[in-house]
Amino acid sequence: MTSIDPRLAQQLRSAKPFLWLNPAYNNTAPMDQLPLSLQDIEDADARLRRFAPLLSSLFPELKEDNGLIESELIAISQMQQMIFPDLTGKLMIKADHALPVAGSIKARGGIHEVLCHCEALALEHGLLNNIDDDYLKLASEQARKLFNNYEIAVSSTGNLGLSIGIISAALGFKVVVHMSVEAKEWKKQRLRNRGVRVVEHADDYSAAVTAGRAQSDADPASYFVDDENSPRLFTGYAVAALRLKQQLAQQQVPVDAEHPLFVYIPCGVGGAPGGINFGLKQVFGSHVHCFFAEPTQAPCVLLGMQADSEDQLESVYQVGLKVDTEADGLAVSMASAWVCSVIKNILSGVFTVADDDLFRYLYRLHQTENIAIEPSAAAGFTGPLQITSSAAGLKYLQQHQLQPSLANATHLVWTTGGLFVPDEEMKKFQCRGKQLCNS
Repeated sequence: MTSIDPRLAQQLRSAKPFLWLNPAYNNTAPMDQLPLSLQDIEDADARLRRFAPLLSSLFPELKEDNGLIESELIAISQMQQMIFPDLTGKLMIKADHALPVAGSIKARGGIHEVLCHCEALALEHGLLNNIDDDYLKLASEQARKLFNNYEIAVSSTGNLGLSIGIISAALGFKVVVHMSVEAKEWKKQRLRNRGVRVVEHADDYSAAVTAGRAQSDADPASYFVDDENSPRLFTGYAVAALRLKQQLAQQQVPVDAEHPLFVYIPCGVGGAPGGINFGLKQVFGSHVHCFFAEPTQAPCVLLGMQADSEDQLESVYQVGLKVDTEADGLAVSMASAWVCSVIKNILSGVFTVADDDLFRYLYRLHQTENIAIEPSAAAGFTGPLQITSSAAGLKYLQQHQLQPSLANATHLVWTTGGLFVPDEEMKKFQCRGKQLCNS
């Protein structure tokens, strides 16, 4: 087992927010040495587009966008003026909290993986002749009968389960979602309402994954969606980078040496932010700087990035932390070893966030921009200040000679979930945030 640096372990145990810079980060790392490529991302995008007519027929909310699952890119100037008055450049959000169908960042990756499995079965059994065929055939009764012979399983703290469960059930698959102890009751009920079998676990996410994988592996007709080790999920998440490039161009927001892009992404086990990080570096290269945001009690990817090999990751429990956080989507004790290995040289750093700050920022976002998000989705908002004000952030800017271009920078906070939060739950979040802001 790799031994973490004692000073870092002590800093983590203090459970105080800080910015960790990745010593292995290489801003000019050759992307062709990674296990996946830009072509893999483009293939995932093409698959999502092939299925777009079918998705549009299954989910009426997708008709306006012709079946594409995408979120807005929004400038939040009022929040910037109120909360970050000294921040130069532009503050924006990538509004994955409002992604249709699944209501979170997990929509692209989770739906893409299920569509990969669906497409393979359809081609194998002759429902589709080739990938140029009419995918609306997969809405037929014949297709549903075929898919109902198969099960799709996943383990989740909530949002990935919603993504996998909703699309799988809509296609006709049997679905089982293993929910860890951190999962919210309303997310379980939303799945049950779709006919999904929810298995509740009294342990954390990592244990739920182990149990879910074992049960699925015992059934030849069951397909397990593995958030810790899935290139299909990863490339589905990475598609966001292609879409973001187009949105930035449409809004005339340049990304180049004189206009750096800083991106702050909430992080759980690492799959979704890792995929996005990978996609952004493929698309923008050295001009984008990606930082993950993790709860002070669950910085599993920060720990995972310390490991010398994939079999040497440590759990946050091993440094005295408890995964005690209101950010259910980020409540993970051990990172994906595979993801950490892929992003080893392309992740700029990780900053940790106290729970109280999650509620402060979600309240301020609603107050200034009338945008409602869940606590996990607010984790990225401390990023701009960490980069521009902390000692570690200033060191990073100096190392990469970014100070002269800060006035032209774009700071992009990825808001990751919240669309389907019940009104009463959201009111509780807002009330807590307001109390903290006024105290």
